[in-house]
Amino acid sequence: MPFCTADPNLRNDWLTVGAASQLRAAPAAHPVPARLLGNDLLLWQNDAAAPHCSADGRALPIISRYGYLWVHTGDGPAPALFELPEFAQPGRRIVDCGGIGVATSGLRVVENFLDMAHFPYVHTGTLGKVPHTEVAPYRTAVDAASGEIWATECHFFQPRASASAGDGIDAHYRYRVMQPFTAALYKTCPNRAGEWDVIGLFVQPLDDEQVIAHVLLVYDEDVLLDAEMIAFQHMIFGQDKPILESQRPRRLPLSGPLEAHMRCDLTSSTYRRWLRQRGVTFGVHREPGA
Repeated sequence: MPFCTADPNLRNDWLTVGAASQLRAAPAAHPVPARLLGNDLLLWQNDAAAPHCSADGRALPIISRYGYLWVHTGDGPAPALFELPEFAQPGRRIVDCGGIGVATSGLRVVENFLDMAHFPYVHTGTLGKVPHTEVAPYRTAVDAASGEIWATECHFFQPRASASAGDGIDAHYRYRVMQPFTAALYKTCPNRAGEWDVIGLFVQPLDDEQVIAHVLLVYDEDVLLDAEMIAFQHMIFGQDKPILESQRPRRLPLSGPLEAHMRCDLTSSTYRRWLRQRGVTFGVHREPGA
């Protein structure tokens, strides 16, 4: 087994290895290096622009979808990748915000993405502001058909909900977790009533405690340049990064006394329970003797 984990949750999922655009100048003679689950990969495309991937000489299934490359490392048949229909909707702005390295478990990165309580303290003046600190009650559920987590009826006052926002708004959110390392946020579009912007978080686990977090914007946005939208997302993630890297243990505890949850952490507690029920072990902290 060439990969550093036998966890079927990781090996049977499609995991991203970065933007599809990196292969535009990568023929078979000049493959692009990548890393996933502790293994070094080589990526390239053939004359028909079809992507290819190998690890230690073993060919791996790879597809290009939503502007990213997705690799399947399992031994069995690959499942269907999650659907993101907004990506193909006419008029949508599609912006790849690039990847940001984070020295922590990818599970912590996803959990932080789901957390509204930190907005006023970590993202002061943009996604939150004191004294607007209360997280109003909301709902979470695991969809019986897809197995995905959904958090709905979420809302939070935000002074600057996006790069193009003017006045503060009570932003409405819906969170979705498709796989342990992939999630999406559906958010009020500040400039178009009734529309939802989508932010995709696609985490590339280099190993248990090192990841690259890729952010995709699928926006109803026609005001700003791509560079302005990317700069805003990098500012937000730059505020999260030192918090994530300071958390100990780096791997996410799924149970036990290390970290407690409150009512405002309903999505986090649902996510951890969902990970336990799936039997996720990669990037998970285990107490000695457990």
